[in-house]
Amino acid sequence: MILSSTQRKGDARERLLARLLDAFDEDLPSPEVSLREIAARTETSHALLRYHFGSLQGVLAAMLKAQRSRDNEALFEAAQQGTFDDLVVAIWRTYTRPEQLSRVRSFFHVVGLAAFSPDDFREFIDSLDDLTEMLASLAEREGLGTRQARTTATVTVAAIRGLLLQEVLTPGARSDDAIALILRMSPRARPAP
Repeated sequence: MILSSTQRKGDARERLLARLLDAFDEDLPSPEVSLREIAARTETSHALLRYHFGSLQGVLAAMLKAQRSRDNEALFEAAQQGTFDDLVVAIWRTYTRPEQLSRVRSFFHVVGLAAFSPDDFREFIDSLDDLTEMLASLAEREGLGTRQARTTATVTVAAIRGLLLQEVLTPGARSDDAIALILRMSPRARPAP
C-alpha cells in the first residue's frame, strides 16, 4: 500500500507526539522551556517540532489534547457503569490529584492562549466539549430532556473548571463544599415532575 504524503506526515506527527508524551510522562513541558530544550529531551530536532506543531504552544496543545483524551477514555469507562454524580466526582478526583497540578496549570495556560488566538488552537478548542457530552448523556439516561441535560452538563463542567482554576491560583483552598453544591444540580437531586 502506498501512503500519501499527508498520511505519512500524520503518522510522523503521531509518532513524534508519542515520543513527547513518553518523555514527559503525565507532565507537560513548562511554558518557559524552549522548543530546543523539548527537542533535546525527546531526542529530536526543534525544526521537526516546529514543522509538526508550529510552536511551543502547539506542542503543549497537542500533548494536552492527547493526555485529556486518555483521561476521558478512563472517565468514559467509569461513566458506563455509574451515574452523573459518580462521573462528576471522578472528574474532580482525576484533576485534583497532586500529580495533575502541572497539567491543570498547562490546561489554563493553553486555554488563555486559545482565547487570544482561537484559529491557532481549533483542534484543542474542539476537544473541550467531550466531558460535557459524557455528562449530558448520563443526565439524559437519568431522566432529563436533551436540552436540559446539555445545559446541566455545560454548567457542571464550567463550575468544575472554575474550581480547578481556584485550586491552581489558591492551592489548598479545597472546594469539596462546592462539589457538593454541583452534585445538588444533578438529575438525581431533582424532584420528580
